[in-house]
Amino acid sequence: MTKRNFEDAIKTVLIDDTQKSALDFAAFLQTHEMSPNELDGNMWQVSHKDGGICYVYIDGAAQMPGPWTVWPDGDYTAEPEGFAIDKSIKELALAHINICGSCGGACSPGKAATVFGKEFDNISNYVLAFNNPKDEALECLKELIKWRITILSSSQK
Repeated sequence: MTKRNFEDAIKTVLIDDTQKSALDFAAFLQTHEMSPNELDGNMWQVSHKDGGICYVYIDGAAQMPGPWTVWPDGDYTAEPEGFAIDKSIKELALAHINICGSCGGACSPGKAATVFGKEFDNISNYVLAFNNPKDEALECLKELIKWRITILSSSQK
């Protein structure tokens, strides 16, 4: 299978404001020197240097995980030294907790997780899921990715 360009996939699959938000996200990734790698026809992996940043699913469908969903990678139990997360970002992140849907994946039937000091049960392997992010949710996602880059950069020193 021929690998597609991330922006071309967005332009082909998504429309209107959904496409605009996804292209904004793609530009953000490019600005931070991240290039999504297509894993299959709908799933993309985003890495920064040697560490995982997130997975992006793009299919344009009305039901979850479509039309596009981002699962940020990382540990959200505490803030990394030197990188404070704004309270509003934490609240937005907590609104995107990824409850396990018992899909039969490795996390089924879910696990306990602590996110920004709040405990949850029945959480999927990727504790956060941003389905069709736009506006504040998209800005929250970008901040979480910047945080992840900070963590990866400090661990590679």
